[in-house]
Amino acid sequence: MTNLIHFHKMHGLGNDYIYVNAMKYKVTEPEKKSKIWSAYHTGIGADGLVLIDRSDIADFGMRIFNADGSEAMMCGNASRCIAKYVYDQKLTSKTTITLDTLSGIKTIKLHFDNKEVKSATVDMGKPEIDEQYTTISADGREYTGTIASIGNPHFVIFVEDVSKVDLATVGPEIENNPLFPDRTNVEFVEVKDKETLRMRVWERGSGITMACGTGACATLAVSAARGRTGREATVKMDGGDLRILWDSDNHIQMTGDAVTVFEGDIPDI
Repeated sequence: MTNLIHFHKMHGLGNDYIYVNAMKYKVTEPEKKSKIWSAYHTGIGADGLVLIDRSDIADFGMRIFNADGSEAMMCGNASRCIAKYVYDQKLTSKTTITLDTLSGIKTIKLHFDNKEVKSATVDMGKPEIDEQYTTISADGREYTGTIASIGNPHFVIFVEDVSKVDLATVGPEIENNPLFPDRTNVEFVEVKDKETLRMRVWERGSGITMACGTGACATLAVSAARGRTGREATVKMDGGDLRILWDSDNHIQMTGDAVTVFEGDIPDI
């Protein structure tokens, strides 16, 4: 008889993942399962697979796999959903949770509305920003941007109008540019005003997504460093808004929603 694995489908601003309690269910070959389960027409449909597990150095640990099966270091939207998951499933009674990720330990503070977890703030740590601009060719054009890291790699490009960017064409070309041996996430950013940014993202390993938490954090950090905004702004994406603060300790604080869509069982494969 085929074993069943219980899962939750959750999203932060439309950045949706399949969440499995790896403390209860042994998930073998997660790279393979992420590709199959993430398929929208033949699987559950998601941007990837998230495994929630024990940790010796934090309250919980996470592993995250993109829709193409590659393992990611960190996901800001997924980290908020994990915090909601472990609280809702009564795996903890804490309202501030530490999470062990491949890019270090993240601290997540839950926010409630009538005792229900609605959103969370994640301390994403200190960003790394290249002081120099970098120019890359893609689809017959040159794009000048800034290399940054917020636990994973990003290339932030400012444009006049993000709606005119052919993201499906230029995104994968930049992601796989030889300049990035481990590939990169790509953000196209339009400055609306000193407190508002509009961003579209091509995520490494997942393609076009409705939102990217680390991408929003990298975008704010680069925008502030380049003098385009202050150190706090709203980043508007296809899936909704994140409020990003680059605080006095030089840590990036990201606040946004966390939503459970549905849960179910899927056969192990």
